[in-house]
Amino acid sequence: MENVIEERLGRLREVMRREHLAAFVFPSTDPHGSEYVPSRWEGRKWISGFDGSAGLAVVTMDAAALWTDSRYFLAAEEQLRNTEFVLMKERVEGTPTPARWIASQLQGAASTEIGIDGMSCSTTMAEALIADLRRAGGITVRTNLDVLEEIWTDRPAVPEGEVCVHNIEYAGESRADKLRRIRAALREVHADGMLMSALDDIAWTLNLRGTDVHCNPVFVSYLLIAHDKATLFIDRKKLSPQIVAALKADGVATDDYANVVRGLKKYPEYNILIDPDETNYTLYKVATAHNVIRHSSPVPAMKAVKNAAETEGFRRSMVRDGVALVRFLMWLKPAVESGGQTEITVSERLRELRAADPMYRDLSFDTIAGYQEHGAIVHYEATPVSDAMLRPEGLILIDSGAQYADGTTDITRTIALGPVTDEQRRVYTLVLKGHLQLQNMKFPYGASGTQLDAAARMAMWREGMNFLHGTGHGVGSYLNVHEGPHQIRMEWRPAPLVPGMTVTDEPGLYLSGRFGVRTENMLMVKDYMETEFGRFLEFEPLTLCPIDKTPIIVSMLTDEERAWLDDYHRRVYEKLSSYLQPDERRWLENACSPL
Repeated sequence: MENVIEERLGRLREVMRREHLAAFVFPSTDPHGSEYVPSRWEGRKWISGFDGSAGLAVVTMDAAALWTDSRYFLAAEEQLRNTEFVLMKERVEGTPTPARWIASQLQGAASTEIGIDGMSCSTTMAEALIADLRRAGGITVRTNLDVLEEIWTDRPAVPEGEVCVHNIEYAGESRADKLRRIRAALREVHADGMLMSALDDIAWTLNLRGTDVHCNPVFVSYLLIAHDKATLFIDRKKLSPQIVAALKADGVATDDYANVVRGLKKYPEYNILIDPDETNYTLYKVATAHNVIRHSSPVPAMKAVKNAAETEGFRRSMVRDGVALVRFLMWLKPAVESGGQTEITVSERLRELRAADPMYRDLSFDTIAGYQEHGAIVHYEATPVSDAMLRPEGLILIDSGAQYADGTTDITRTIALGPVTDEQRRVYTLVLKGHLQLQNMKFPYGASGTQLDAAARMAMWREGMNFLHGTGHGVGSYLNVHEGPHQIRMEWRPAPLVPGMTVTDEPGLYLSGRFGVRTENMLMVKDYMETEFGRFLEFEPLTLCPIDKTPIIVSMLTDEERAWLDDYHRRVYEKLSSYLQPDERRWLENACSPL
């Protein structure tokens, strides 16, 4: 692989030399600000060899570096080995910012101009980079060069997956009503219209779904909304005549994807809302021909609060997912004891069990199945080279989920495949305590996830332990498994938690080279009570799957934690047992027995 990366860097530097560029920056995203991107825009992965979902690569004429977060430190070290790329660990003391590193590398260089594709970075990111580099030494940034078009000779095309209707029985609100709500929100900030770039926002607004992004049921497009009409910019081959007619009936015209620049230039209103976090820099610069209102898009907050139909869809999908998970867990330990099972084979078995359901559409992300030391790699994904043989001992961490026509699931269970060490039991119980403490929080209306995050960490903090990833994220309704604007994490995220939001509860601990533990359920925010002090909220667990009791040190749990876990297991048995065969019911009854 290192020879391939070296050859690609050589081609890049030829273009940089011709264009008088001292460096080129490769973000991880696409023209739509996506977290998971179609292969066409996996430029950072292509140039560096690092395949994590988050990261930034920078290449100068004689050096290369890659920044990523703690989820990927171990994976990045392995994938960047024997390449020019130096790993830069984000939020670790002593790690320079990309701008500072670029400035240090360019001291004495003939050119002080760097490049980044303005279509593949957000306005916020581009403006911050421009300002940081100007302060760091008068370095200028060029944004009108897509260098990948020249050097990536077999670059994939824009995907052409067919678009389908997301039925109103699952969406719960019509396309016309959503557009009315969006326009009302735009009027509140004195905007006549907006450019929508985020693919999940577009899919939600139009009650359509697609297959353009791996595990995410979205389609590559833009939606330009004016006060009385809208235009969907998309490869029109993806749309059936029936969908085109239905869109037209709701005031949504269609145009070719490549015509979005022309559409922006012809936008008929006086002003336009542009979300600088979601809109790429190139289209933002085009939009400045009009009066631009820089403001967050109203759509993520709307999309995050599930209506009654979406909530019921989640409940149904959790039952089906829970049945598949029970069958998987019942199979797992005997299969490992019989021999021949690996991280990949158990992942495939779980996928098969989910896919047997008629409502199944896809995985919601690639399954993470990390046995023993691989469990300490937060976003580990087994490859034929790394695939570990499972033994009837130690812990396996399995983080998985599915897309169903009426809901999206995300669950992590850490399972003892046989005898475990005292250290593993202690860490397992600390993580469980964090999970239960967050689950049982009662909190005032308007609180943000950051204000709740410490509850998931208190027990492990007392032991001098911590995890660096977020504790929880929103989940879409047959949409992206990661959804905002709300999150539960240490870093400040001001978006409040409100009733109807889904959020995950997934603390973990990772002991490098030994093992990792994570326990995750999806939760629904709901009303708790109203008092003279105001409105209070709580969490309801949506996920229905037993939590492995065998590694728990019961004496470490409080009475409240023990009671809640017993009650949760009673609920799991009640919800799932009628869908199971007699032997499966017996297994589940034992798995859900009181502590």
